[in-house]
Amino acid sequence: MSNDKGFSDEQKQFLSGFAFGTDVARAVSRLPVLSNSGGSGDNGTSITVGGKAEDTLPVGPEKIALIAQRETTKSGKKLCKEEQAKLEKNPLDMWDEMQARSDRGEFPKGTDVFLQKFHGLFYVAPAQDSFMCRMRLPGGLLHAWQLAGLADLSDRSAGGYLDVTTRANLQYREIPADQAMNILYGLRELDVVSLGSGGDNIRNCTASPLSGIDSQELIETIPFAKRMHHYILNSREMYGLPRKFNIAFDGGGTISALDDTNDIGFHAVRVNADRATEKFPEGVYFQLTLGGITGHKDFARPTGVLLRPDQCLSVAGAIVRVFVRHGDRTDRKKARLKYVLDDWGFDKFIAAVEEQLGMELPRFDDSLVEQSNVEDRLAHIGFHRQAQPGKQYVGVVLPVGRITSDQARGLAAIANDYGNGEIRLTVWQNLLIPFIDDADVERVQERLLELGLDYRASRFRAGLVACTGSGGCKFAAAETKTHAMQIADHLQSQFDLESPINIHLTGCHHSCAQHYIGDLGLLGCKVEKGDDMVDGYHVHVGGGWGQRQGIARLLFESVAFDEVPDLLAGIIRGYLDNRDQGESFIEFATRKTDDELKSLVAVTA
Repeated sequence: MSNDKGFSDEQKQFLSGFAFGTDVARAVSRLPVLSNSGGSGDNGTSITVGGKAEDTLPVGPEKIALIAQRETTKSGKKLCKEEQAKLEKNPLDMWDEMQARSDRGEFPKGTDVFLQKFHGLFYVAPAQDSFMCRMRLPGGLLHAWQLAGLADLSDRSAGGYLDVTTRANLQYREIPADQAMNILYGLRELDVVSLGSGGDNIRNCTASPLSGIDSQELIETIPFAKRMHHYILNSREMYGLPRKFNIAFDGGGTISALDDTNDIGFHAVRVNADRATEKFPEGVYFQLTLGGITGHKDFARPTGVLLRPDQCLSVAGAIVRVFVRHGDRTDRKKARLKYVLDDWGFDKFIAAVEEQLGMELPRFDDSLVEQSNVEDRLAHIGFHRQAQPGKQYVGVVLPVGRITSDQARGLAAIANDYGNGEIRLTVWQNLLIPFIDDADVERVQERLLELGLDYRASRFRAGLVACTGSGGCKFAAAETKTHAMQIADHLQSQFDLESPINIHLTGCHHSCAQHYIGDLGLLGCKVEKGDDMVDGYHVHVGGGWGQRQGIARLLFESVAFDEVPDLLAGIIRGYLDNRDQGESFIEFATRKTDDELKSLVAVTA
């Protein structure tokens, strides 16, 4: 029956309230708003209350980032261009757009270049007119079938090789525009994801690469890195950061995870029976450290917080949420966690984390815990015994972290034929193959050499780290990978060291190769030579990590590369001729003044 009179005012009011309630419910569930009764936002996840756009309330878990952006602008400050780009377009909602662009064979333009990094795709022009793709491999662990599949995918859609990074991770390079989505789909088919591996996100979670096979470790850490990885992927708040973020778990074993260079470091320690309390029974715990960013000359610093292993994930999540709320969104150079800590102090920051958690974090005097000091700087190279009887692992030397697809398939075959099918990447840009029977060691050695790889390394090659360099990165001022190999060849032809001297080459101030923690750290620059500008380096000395923690200091500025190998040889010769008995390079460099080191080089040149 029709009603010509329409709805009464009471009925209209009821229907309006019902529609508004439906909009709120759908917005909370991230569904499109149907009636537009509340003034929905573009993505259907916000409702305007009171009819004013500035009163729009984000309702999803990611609202803490949106609120932080709003509070920044309300305070009279201007969002940096990257924050403005994230505000205008959610980077996680670009799948169809990226597919259409890939179908057209086009690269992104404008702020889409930045936003697409959230999916792991970096357009690296002008260094290369192609994409780089970074993956997420929690704890650096992958399986032989995955490595072989990654090699095949590289042959089809990338450059036919793989790069191992300083976060125990893998990268593709030379990806054509029309292959971008083939890469993203292909990775997922191999149970590998790249989501959040670039942009303002939490990067690959690292762990001790010998987790579970190191007889001297205090606790396995790869399981924690994997849990952290899945926690991040399934928590939308973890994508709203003001800047990139790093998390590492170190189990106190023989290969360092470099946890003190991360925004959050979890370092395993032991509380012995004589120091145990009711609150802290005897056992293994994690010390919480915060604010590591060696590119800005700072290590993660102790908080005095001691955590049970089962507390780490929730505490990390709370730390990230506090950072999302209070990190700087106006200046990219000051947007890392370190600067919140510098501004607030640790006590205020930890109090905010406790408020987020709804509980007090447990404190324990760091001097009362037992620290592990068993790190072996050569444990990532060559054959070593595992905790499991009759088993060994091999650390394979990868020239500055790069392997061809054929080599990757060969390594996968070795892991299948002689190991348990595992491949473990390290922060030293190489990989390990574990669970090799003692009886098979000689055959594995032969197979590695047949691939053009090696299990042996000089003390220079063992500690050699290099970023991508100008051949693949628009920021780099020098061809670091090529130069690293030339330096290693030059030095190993002159010296035979008992322990490694780490040489880190990074192409720019972003310090992807962490030049400040190298015994010798080289930062790329351009140097005027005659009428030309040539590749060169600023030379730093005396960096270290862990028990030998130190930020390398600048010794020589703007040295043309063709002079660098001899300069480094002079420094090392001066060290060998003038060191005290048993003195390490960092101890020697710390003991000597800059002028003394320079004079030694002048004398030995």
